[in-house]
Amino acid sequence: MKRSLCLPLLCAVAMASSVAVAQPVGTLPADAQQAAAHMVSQGAGGFSVGYGQRNTVTTLVHLGGMRPDQAYAIASASKFLAAATVMALVDEGKLSLDQPIATWLPKLPAAAGRITLRQLLSQTSGLAGVQGEFYDLAQDHRITLAQSALEIASRPLISRPGEVFAYGSGGFQLAGAVVEAVTGQRWAEVFRQKLGEPLGLSHTYWTHLRLDSDKELPVAETLNPVLQGGAVSTASDYLRFLSMLAQGGVFEGQRVLSQAAVDAMLTDQTPHASMTSTGANVLANAHYSLGNWCEMWDAQGACVRNSSIGYFGVYPWIERKTGRFGIVFPYVHDNAFRFWPEIERIRDAQAK
Repeated sequence: MKRSLCLPLLCAVAMASSVAVAQPVGTLPADAQQAAAHMVSQGAGGFSVGYGQRNTVTTLVHLGGMRPDQAYAIASASKFLAAATVMALVDEGKLSLDQPIATWLPKLPAAAGRITLRQLLSQTSGLAGVQGEFYDLAQDHRITLAQSALEIASRPLISRPGEVFAYGSGGFQLAGAVVEAVTGQRWAEVFRQKLGEPLGLSHTYWTHLRLDSDKELPVAETLNPVLQGGAVSTASDYLRFLSMLAQGGVFEGQRVLSQAAVDAMLTDQTPHASMTSTGANVLANAHYSLGNWCEMWDAQGACVRNSSIGYFGVYPWIERKTGRFGIVFPYVHDNAFRFWPEIERIRDAQAK
């Protein structure tokens, strides 16, 4: 089935499915209902809200005319999915978080070759972040991830790897190139095998997100998906992914990731890094894990809540100690973060 994005940054994506889609489940708590209604009244459009705990989705509602099978570009919420795909190969012993990536990409310049996957996924690689003007988004979608990685790695590092957190770098492209090098397969196929099929993510795929063009980019010819922000998904698909994490890597009785992989993904990777401020999200004081934010941590430094908020407002979260997880799933191109107070109310209502 052909899948495409119309105006990839400016429209929502509706995708047909050969399987049944999740229908509304349960109702929102009163405070969440009020916050969601305010979002609708203020122009948030159609969106979904879902809650769950460990192996159960307890609530999934669709507001503002949102269809249950509506898929949206999820921007930086993609990072969570990308990190999990890498960790599946770490589980298999094909990759290591702490070996230099030149182990698998020997053609990289020496400085970039010494970067590790842990540093790429925790955004402490030394590559330019948001200040790098999202150069990965400006690349041609038809080049390979290996070509993308070489172009990104040719740029000077802005800090010593491991020392400075800089959000929004093209480092996820290098991680994807490593995945393709070690498997001999395209990223999309590895994702399908490791996460898509085991979790039943029938509405989730990867594309090339751009900021400088509204041209439709055919998925079939996209060999260079933007791994820090190019996934398209649905609320119900993403809740499956979160449920797997909440169960320590298990989904519907089958192990998808090891407990060690989940632990690594949800552990604060930046307790001693210099945290570069960024306007790319609303979590100004958070730390960072592997492909997701460590929003809060306890006295021992363990992350209490992890999340991966996207530029268009998609906000998935998981609380390890309680097993609770959830998502607010809008697509707001015009300053989605203006709805952050309402999104917080919706999230916090889950515990009431």
